[in-house]
Amino acid sequence: MASVQANEVSEPTPMEGLEQVTASTQQPQPEENNPSETQRHDAAAAGQASSAASEYPTHAPLSKNALKRMRKQQEWENGADHRRKVRKEKRQASRVRKREEKAALVAQGLDPYALTPRKPAPINVPVSIIFDCDFEQCMMNKELISLGSQITRSYSENKTAKYRTQLWVSDWNGKLAERFRDVLQDKHKNWKGIEFVEGDFIECAEKARENMKTNGGTMTEALQRSLDNKIPWVRDETDPLPLLVPEPEPCEEYKDIVYLSSDSPYTLDRLEPNTSYIIGGLVDKNREKGICYKRARERGIRTARLPIGQYMVMQSRQVLATNHVVEIMLKWLEYRWFQGR
Repeated sequence: MASVQANEVSEPTPMEGLEQVTASTQQPQPEENNPSETQRHDAAAAGQASSAASEYPTHAPLSKNALKRMRKQQEWENGADHRRKVRKEKRQASRVRKREEKAALVAQGLDPYALTPRKPAPINVPVSIIFDCDFEQCMMNKELISLGSQITRSYSENKTAKYRTQLWVSDWNGKLAERFRDVLQDKHKNWKGIEFVEGDFIECAEKARENMKTNGGTMTEALQRSLDNKIPWVRDETDPLPLLVPEPEPCEEYKDIVYLSSDSPYTLDRLEPNTSYIIGGLVDKNREKGICYKRARERGIRTARLPIGQYMVMQSRQVLATNHVVEIMLKWLEYRWFQGR
């Protein structure tokens, strides 16, 4: 019998066919159908996704109230041009009306200036008011907006007061400065009698000290009386904010600085000439209680609170807005009514 050549394949027997089928079922499956490879591939993909997520963090979806606030803010910003146009038209209409009224008086042979006497020019006094705006991290965006409005009102009150103080704003940076620059279009740069300083309130007070030496203004009768009667400050019987650490002695270098705080154990009964009064620029609904008072004590600066409850009647809490504090101090300069004198 002839032998089978190497390149010839004999027909398999039934048993051999069964063995081949069994062997084929035991061979490894293709890579895309291999569970272990798929798991490794998924794990690698998950790792890459996790790495990407850590590099580019996703933010939680905004709530309905947050979206509503954003929409209102956007609508307000979009309407800025329209509001500006309306204000301009009102100013123009007011000028036209005044010219017509003046012409009518002149036609009647009357002097329009005699009928409407001008208000006397404000008198500058050697007193500085400094807004400490280093509390941005303690406020929400709407509170920063409120603080900006309070500073604007304070400037307006001081500008038209009978006795005008020197205004300073410290820590002028961050979101508040950006708002005045972008949203309010840098209008504060045209303000007179106010300075904006990037440094802290101590730096502002030092600048104010030098400025009051050369451009202090007029010494009023009330300020002269405070200078002549140097009555030492007396600590109140009740301490609004008792602290465990004893109160340090005021620093001699900062003797002409007073930080106003409702938590101070000293009541302000007079304003002193050549002195800087610090007002904390903080709008937080009293969340950060005592923060201004503690800051002043740490720097060795005198503190005082307005005589609310003694000579003033408050309908609610005794923490005033920034512009209200300025208004009260301006009234003292005009009437000295802290003590009804």
